[in-house]
Amino acid sequence: MATPRPRTMIPFALLAALVIVSASAAWLSSGSAIASAPGPEGVAVLSVPVLAPAGSAGGSPVDGITCRTIGQEKVTYHVHVLVAVYVNGRRERLPAGIGITSPSVITGSGPSTFVDVGLHDCLYWLHTHANDGVIHVEAPAKGHFTLGQFFDVWGQPLTSDRVGPTVGHVVVFENGVRYARSPRAVPLLAGDVIQIDVGSPTVAFAPIAFHVTGLCGEGTSSCVSKPS
Repeated sequence: MATPRPRTMIPFALLAALVIVSASAAWLSSGSAIASAPGPEGVAVLSVPVLAPAGSAGGSPVDGITCRTIGQEKVTYHVHVLVAVYVNGRRERLPAGIGITSPSVITGSGPSTFVDVGLHDCLYWLHTHANDGVIHVEAPAKGHFTLGQFFDVWGQPLTSDRVGPTVGHVVVFENGVRYARSPRAVPLLAGDVIQIDVGSPTVAFAPIAFHVTGLCGEGTSSCVSKPS
């Protein structure tokens, strides 16, 4: 009788590692966890799709918000707002370079990409420098700025049933509280976290602690928020 061949045994440590990797992959694919990397502003950049390209408003005033060249920049009011977007329950992100015309100055790549105003372009008071979802409000004076104005600078629609290119029921949370008015009216206030859900399901608000450091943008002396 032939001697039975011994069965190949998978080392326990390897088997455990395979189980962890498989579980992690399933967790990531379900949207419950998302890979991230440090961004140039000290805020994590998520490995998720971009909601829409940065585009460009072209330099003309938008909703009373002007586009400043390097020589025209004067920033006395500088605050940051983080925006998280969920499309049909899946996280998407804002791109770097919203509100900055071409040819912009781009440093780094991937998660480290940082877009800034150059010698031959301009920067709107509402803009993004990185792929981290942080909106910079950099204005010559304190004012009332809204999410609708930011989307107008971006050149993307924002209504009760549309966010950029995505159509569906829209729910907005501001610091965990569901916003009852039009999404366009959400104010951009220092340190706020705004979550936009479009489509189904509506994702429960996820608190995000963020602090902008590192690169600040041309014409600014500090990344510290200046609410007054």
